[in-house]
Amino acid sequence: MIDVKYANAYKEVLEILKYISIEEYNKIPKIKIDIFKKYANKNYQFEYNPSLTLEEQNVSEGAQAIIGILFRDYWATAEQKEKILQVQEAERMKIQKQNEEKYNPDNLFKNKKSHTQNYENIISEEMSIVKYKERNFLEKIFDKIKYLFKRK
Repeated sequence: MIDVKYANAYKEVLEILKYISIEEYNKIPKIKIDIFKKYANKNYQFEYNPSLTLEEQNVSEGAQAIIGILFRDYWATAEQKEKILQVQEAERMKIQKQNEEKYNPDNLFKNKKSHTQNYENIISEEMSIVKYKERNFLEKIFDKIKYLFKRK
């Protein structure tokens, strides 16, 4: 079953596509249109006003993304397509760089080492609090005699 937000986005895209020229509509492969129709939410009501831009209307991000992909793949000129691909590549590189910084193994292990060192310091402090008093020879003999009497 398809997610409701995608089904609603497909419905919005189909509604928006009603307002483009037939030449532009025919550039989209029929299989894509069929997928949109198959998975669109039939119960979702969406009204598109062609006099307003997508940003000015209540168009979902999913529908905007699909329209953007359709523009890039089927309606854009070669120059427009190249610029779009450059912007998308720059955005991917930015996200990849952020993820590398966030999930850098060196940073992860450094952080883990500091936690381990803190834990070891706490344990050593707790252990240093316990003081062992060494007993003399007479106390040891006396304890053994007490132990023998308790056993009986």
